[in-house]
Amino acid sequence: MSFPSDFLWGGSISAAQVEGGWDKGGKSPVQIDYGSPSPDTDLRKIHYRNADGTRGEMVQFDRLPKGASYELFDDVHYINHEASDFYHHYKEDLALFAEMGFSTFNTTVSWARIFPYGIEGGVNQEGVEFYRDVFKEAVQLGMDPVITLYKYDEPVYFEETYGGWENRAMIDEFVAFAKVCFSEYKDYVNKWMTFNEINVLPFFAAASENPVDDQTIYECLHNQIVAAARSVKAAHEIDENIKVGCMIAGMCTYPLTSDPEDVLLAYKTFQDKFAYCGDAQMKGAYPSFAERIWKEKGVTLTITEQDKIDMMEGKADFIGFSYYMSNVATTHDSDDRVAGNLTGGIRNPYLKYSDWGWAMDPTGFKYFLHVLNDRYNKPIFDVENGLGAYDKIDTDGKIHDTYRIDYHRDHIQAMKEAVEEGVQLFGYTTWGTLDLVAFSTGQMSKRYGMIYVDMDDYGNGDFHRQKKDSFYWYKKVINTNGEDLS
Repeated sequence: MSFPSDFLWGGSISAAQVEGGWDKGGKSPVQIDYGSPSPDTDLRKIHYRNADGTRGEMVQFDRLPKGASYELFDDVHYINHEASDFYHHYKEDLALFAEMGFSTFNTTVSWARIFPYGIEGGVNQEGVEFYRDVFKEAVQLGMDPVITLYKYDEPVYFEETYGGWENRAMIDEFVAFAKVCFSEYKDYVNKWMTFNEINVLPFFAAASENPVDDQTIYECLHNQIVAAARSVKAAHEIDENIKVGCMIAGMCTYPLTSDPEDVLLAYKTFQDKFAYCGDAQMKGAYPSFAERIWKEKGVTLTITEQDKIDMMEGKADFIGFSYYMSNVATTHDSDDRVAGNLTGGIRNPYLKYSDWGWAMDPTGFKYFLHVLNDRYNKPIFDVENGLGAYDKIDTDGKIHDTYRIDYHRDHIQAMKEAVEEGVQLFGYTTWGTLDLVAFSTGQMSKRYGMIYVDMDDYGNGDFHRQKKDSFYWYKKVINTNGEDLS
């Protein structure tokens, strides 16, 4: 067998994208609760009211204008208020995951359900019990959950009170949140990840019409990296059996040409977009090239001696990552640009592209697995790998998503080869198992799931679940431990 007998197969979702129940169970609002779906491939918009009474909108992670406040308007559909309604359907959904044969599943814990108004507001026990029920149910169904603490959904309260992650007070707030999760759920979860795709903050800023400045971005990143390290230390103190990894958006970048300048730019892009955060968390210190990044961006960070100690003592136990596509970098002029997982780039003439302009590149997946294995020599977990596409119910009432099967078959085959060649991969979870709200565009119509959820971008549907052809295919793959990909 190519994969070890205890290899973890499953799927990944996130609280912010599937749960709904935005004001249920004591949960407080998060930024995307004020967001509407994009009508195309652009980033979704967040809605607010200015101090002078006028309406405004911005992309995620932008800073609210001075005096403005988030607001709900009657003529806007706020898609995350219900999302896929996992909040009310979790037992049904977990049963479907078990039917597919999942030995693991990944989701996030909504910080706004556990500490709706921060440490000062206290723990929301109803939120604690909701996730206990979810994790307990998953374990009873034979899954070994790998759970992520954070996916950009801190309570709006923190933005209003502290100004967000640029304030070091957020470090203590996050560690308190992490400690509650590690303590409350240690009977069900012994593998965690701290920040989902921690490296994407600069990408959102680059896509904004009113971007946050680089100084603030890197201050926020530093505070998150320190918070993650302190959380790793806290987990080990609570239970030595708990393993805590980091999770970084996979950025595989090729040079467009053999021009040495293109080769250098491609490697520099890897340093800037992936290894800066990866090294800080896996090696316990910022890499040497961090000085170059800070100088280029005009950034001066205040890094205390205690920060350095915490980072070294709180190195991640394993590295989790997402991989959807690869990018191309060049120093030459080109107007043939495409989209990606929060990043744009030049079209690769050797690859096919999805409906959203994402390059489909299983060879890049294999290459990236080797890069991670060689660079960190620690266990690896693939957290997200999937294809967003327009699905339709055929005349026979079924969803024949052969394109999704093809995508996953090619990537699992590449993953299989990497494992045979020595890569220390211990699990694979597809994104997103069931249809959910796409994080960047806020669309339900951008479907990733192997389980269809009857809901569109504008609130039409009844949330019934339906198995796609990919459901049955993945069930066979899991049942044969990745041997039968036909």
